[in-house]
Amino acid sequence: MGNRSGSYYSALKRITKVANSAFSSRKVYNSIAKSAAKAVHANGCRISFLVPQHEYLLTAGTYGLSDIYLKKGPLDARKSLPEILDGETVFVADATKDERVQHHQIAEAQRISSILGVPIIKQDEVVGEMRVYTHEPHWFSESDNSFLRSVVDICAVILERTESKQVLKQEYKKDRKHTLLTEAPQLPTASLRPASFAHPSESEFAKLLDFYRIEWLYEPRAFPLCWKEGAVAEMFTPDFYLPELDLYVELTTLKQSLITEKNRKVRQLKQLYPDVNIKLLAKDDFVKLLVKYGYGPLGEVKIGQVNKVLFSRSQIQRRVKILAKRISRDYAGQQIVMVGVLRGVICFMADIIQQISLPVTVDFMAISNYGGDGQVVKITKDLDSSITNRHVLMVEDIVDTGMTLNYLLTHLRAHNPQSLNICTLLDKRARRLVDIPLKYVGFEIPDRFVVGYGLDYKEEYRNLPFIGLLNPDVSQVHGDLNSMK
Repeated sequence: MGNRSGSYYSALKRITKVANSAFSSRKVYNSIAKSAAKAVHANGCRISFLVPQHEYLLTAGTYGLSDIYLKKGPLDARKSLPEILDGETVFVADATKDERVQHHQIAEAQRISSILGVPIIKQDEVVGEMRVYTHEPHWFSESDNSFLRSVVDICAVILERTESKQVLKQEYKKDRKHTLLTEAPQLPTASLRPASFAHPSESEFAKLLDFYRIEWLYEPRAFPLCWKEGAVAEMFTPDFYLPELDLYVELTTLKQSLITEKNRKVRQLKQLYPDVNIKLLAKDDFVKLLVKYGYGPLGEVKIGQVNKVLFSRSQIQRRVKILAKRISRDYAGQQIVMVGVLRGVICFMADIIQQISLPVTVDFMAISNYGGDGQVVKITKDLDSSITNRHVLMVEDIVDTGMTLNYLLTHLRAHNPQSLNICTLLDKRARRLVDIPLKYVGFEIPDRFVVGYGLDYKEEYRNLPFIGLLNPDVSQVHGDLNSMK
């Protein structure tokens, strides 16, 4: 045990030294992967991080793994050892047979036998994972587990430091433009994105995906289609992979010969790889694809009035799950009353109550602003049930100045609830006039008018599946039109 402890100590010493070096992030994580693997007598290691808005893994550093294994295709964190995404350490005794291993056939070909996966956790959220691999069946000890948990904690600190530097750079740039930083920095995916596209249709498709904030990878996987004398004779590399849809996309032009040849390859790929979802798209099929998967567009005029998609559907759903998990943990053993203010909160309320693993009672209020009787806020519909001595969670779509919310909280406190907290999807802190503690916050947004996901402008745009910034020339008033909450 003494020798193993010494091995852990030496490895941690090397890891902390490289973590404080001026090396590139790739070199730092590669070095950490090597030290971690050697310390637990593993043959390989991979450190990966979740792309923030989706649940697939982007490799940050590796050791001892072949290019074939690393380029076997994107790893879906919900399909490949999904328990790691829930914060659990996962052991796989035989990677060639365990159905939780996403590409177990390639694991067998590359002599991957046992795997230990450890989550990288930052601020109570799983942001990535470290996996160590062995060529022979191997059982990892509790001391191995403890050592690797220390290593992933260091990885989380490195990520936090890297993000902080990125935030400072972005804030400096945006302060010069008098705008607000609206989103967390994302891990670069430039290695999977081309400097230029082979065809203008690919560039056009990529721009369309970027507008809707649909993450994409360019040609991330090549599929062997036929073999000759044991060697691959023909391969097919689809143009795009959309991780959140688990969909490969091959684009084609109107040239019939190309359409015929690509149709042949797509049919052959489906026969050889029946679990792979792939579509052959012509230019006119772009919009149809987005409509099918619920991204819109909901009419050219309406979409044209949205300047930018601020948060995509998948970003919203991921954040809703995180908030629901925190609420379920904080109110464990309690029954809560969730109170929403109609009508902007309807989408957020409907989604979050489905993710909370507690008994929940739902009630709604309705208000009108700037009443003719001199009141700034008037309650037009009060609660249907008593909240006296009950745990109340006020659910808001957006908190702006805080004036309306402050009025409503005063009203609710008069009913003597046992506790009263606030959960809001959007926090527009730049316009805050009344300082109100917000216990659960989805996103902080800039001082701009937003629509979608229940939020409207003149009763339109509520049914957009994303949250977008409305063009200033449409709203006419810069930031004053979202409710005075």
